[in-house]
Amino acid sequence: MSGLYTIQAGNPRQRQEVIAAMPRLAEIDPDLREKAVTAWVSAWLSSTHSTLEEMPYSLQAPEYRLLDHTNEVADAGVLLADYAHGRWAVALDQDVLLAALVLHDIDKALLYTRAGTDVVPDPSRAGLPHGVLGAMLLKEAGLPDHVVALVGTHTTTSPVRTDGPEAWVLHYADLFACDHAFRLAAGTVPFFQRV
Repeated sequence: MSGLYTIQAGNPRQRQEVIAAMPRLAEIDPDLREKAVTAWVSAWLSSTHSTLEEMPYSLQAPEYRLLDHTNEVADAGVLLADYAHGRWAVALDQDVLLAALVLHDIDKALLYTRAGTDVVPDPSRAGLPHGVLGAMLLKEAGLPDHVVALVGTHTTTSPVRTDGPEAWVLHYADLFACDHAFRLAAGTVPFFQRV
């Protein structure tokens, strides 16, 4: 997709950096994991960021790293899924859930850039809604349709919601981790306190 991103495998060092930065990737089926790593490498190499660590999480929490949010969502999602399965006998597709948890905000690597110490929208991708660009990238990288749909519809502003327990877990894990970042950022109101 010219101008927005390029699907690329990257080199072994870059792929290893992605795997090391997101430990939950190791728990995903190997074929799905390889596609998820390719997606992350593609987002990274198509972004303005020279390292994974410098990718910002949001405009409202400029000091918070996307990697920290991604890993918090993945960890919280695993806990919620384990609870839902053990306590309520909810059946979840573990590979689909883990992939969605790790990939849900992949497009933020492309949507946000840094201007000095500020986080600003990347002008080359301005106007694209969060979730949609990530879903496009994931589809092109060969991720399963269910993962693509979960990522594309996970945002609080999405006009469509994907059904199923994986969507439910992703939603609450994401909001829980969002509120952690927002509580740390001066002047940002966490979701649970918004009217």
